Amino acid sequence: MNITKDTVVTLTFRAKDTSGKLLEDGKTPRSYLHGGYGNTLEGIEKALEGQAAGYQVSVTLAPADAFGERDESLVTTIPKTQFPPGVKVGGQLRGTDDQGRETVFNVVKIKGPVVHLDGNHPLAGQTLQFDLQVLDVRAASPEEVAHGHAHGAHGHHH
Repeated sequence: MNITKDTVVTLTFRAKDTSGKLLEDGKTPRSYLHGGYGNTLEGIEKALEGQAAGYQVSVTLAPADAFGERDESLVTTIPKTQFPPGVKVGGQLRGTDDQGRETVFNVVKIKGPVVHLDGNHPLAGQTLQFDLQVLDVRAASPEEVAHGHAHGAHGHHH
């Protein structure tokens, strides 16, 4: 079966940044619902469209095709007094950006009485290389299509 809209693709992928730093080791298979559901990067979907189990490819994605360009308007500081006790670097919180959109902010630094937050994805602004290997392709169930994601062994569990 070939990868088309409403197929569940099981694959492994290794992800590296441009310096060669390994970001994902590719040992754990993952499944996603193919066809624009936002379950994987659009550039990965484009590279796999029409392919079948056994297909292998390396794909380099520019920031715009991966996790986006960095948006400095999503970097902010907030007084530590506005956080509950125990706030630490690496923590996350939900908030709204300057346009009122809900965004997840990462605590990147705490300096004295100020907490530094970044609403960018940690890989935003980076060109990434993915080594993909398709393990399996199957038709999605009506429930998976209705839910917009893969279910089962390597997909989403309810």
